[in-house]
Amino acid sequence: MKIISKYFPNLSEIQIEQFSKLEELYKEWNAQINVISRKDIDELYVRHVLHSLGIAKVQPFQPNTFVLDVGTGGGFPGIPLAILFPETKFYLVDSIGKKIKVVNEVVTALGLKNIKTEAIRAENVKGEFDFIVSRAVTNMDNFVKWTRNKIAKKQKHELKNGILYLKGGDLTEELANFPKATQYNLDNYFEEEFYETKKIVHIPLKKR
Repeated sequence: MKIISKYFPNLSEIQIEQFSKLEELYKEWNAQINVISRKDIDELYVRHVLHSLGIAKVQPFQPNTFVLDVGTGGGFPGIPLAILFPETKFYLVDSIGKKIKVVNEVVTALGLKNIKTEAIRAENVKGEFDFIVSRAVTNMDNFVKWTRNKIAKKQKHELKNGILYLKGGDLTEELANFPKATQYNLDNYFEEEFYETKKIVHIPLKKR
């Protein structure tokens, strides 16, 4: 938990309490339904919680923003972002029902009122969103196909509405079809070794 306070020092008491509960909740549920690798569960705050919050360093969300988290798995990046931005509305989806079960249990235990969840494929999601977030669920060509028609027209943020995607390594080839993509290196924000090759990719999208 100290690592979250290190990079986000202005948390409220409620937020500190919610972030502090994550480890116990995920260890309990991960023992029943494996949503985080055994290796990673001991590094939950560095490899999952803080990693998710990297999006907030690139683009903080305004109140009444709508954010879709595609392939949320155990609730990342959606749950940490929902704690950090309680006035932003998050819709967490995953095609695997048992993963959404874990997400629902964590959301309930934390008392988060700004999260809606559903076991559904991304391409079947209805609605419009300011941003669509995800952690490397597929290659970018597929991801854009799934999400292109779900972007709201009205702009509220410095970055244009579109995709904020957490991914690592050399993305030159994967992003070749997206000349407007911008990469943000997370080691500019976080000093831990884990972030040396980690990035956030922003791709502005217009609804077709």
